[in-house]
Amino acid sequence: MKEGILMSYITFLRHLVGDRKIILNATSVVIVNEKNEVLLQHRSDNHLWGLPGGLLELDESIAECAIREVKEETNLDVELSRFLGVFNNPLMRWRETDEARVIAFAFSAKVVGGSLRVNDSESLELAYFPFDQLPQIHSVDNLAAIKAYYKEPQVTVEGVKYHG
Repeated sequence: MKEGILMSYITFLRHLVGDRKIILNATSVVIVNEKNEVLLQHRSDNHLWGLPGGLLELDESIAECAIREVKEETNLDVELSRFLGVFNNPLMRWRETDEARVIAFAFSAKVVGGSLRVNDSESLELAYFPFDQLPQIHSVDNLAAIKAYYKEPQVTVEGVKYHG
C-alpha cells in the first residue's frame, strides 16, 4: 500500500491488478420486519435494489463484514441469526471494466439497535418489500439469498448450503 495512505483491500487489489477480473468474497444480510418484508437498499452505483452487505476486508471475518456493512449502509445494529448459504455470482460488474466473480456468504439477522438511515454515498433509499413484490435485484447472489431465506435451499454439499 502507498505509505501514509489507508486503502481498503479492494482499492489495494485494484491498484495492483487494474480492472482484470478477480475473485472476491462478500456478505449479504436478509433483515425482515414484523410483516415478514425484506429490507432492500436502492443502490447508487447501478440504481438497482439489493441486500445490505458488501466486500470482505483483509483482516475481518465473514460475520464481522456482514455486521459492519449493515451498519455502514443502514445505520442498523444487527445480530446474525442464521447462515443462509454460500452463493456464487460468476460476473459482478461495478463499472464497464471492473469485474469480479463474487462468492457471497449470506445471513439473516435481527435488528438490535440503531435507526434506519440512508448512507448517501452508497444508497438512494432503503425500503421493505414483500417477497412476492420484489423490485429488480442487482445480483444473482442477492436474489438467491432472498429466496433461500423464504424457502429452504435444496442443494447441500458436505453440510454446507451452496448455491451456484
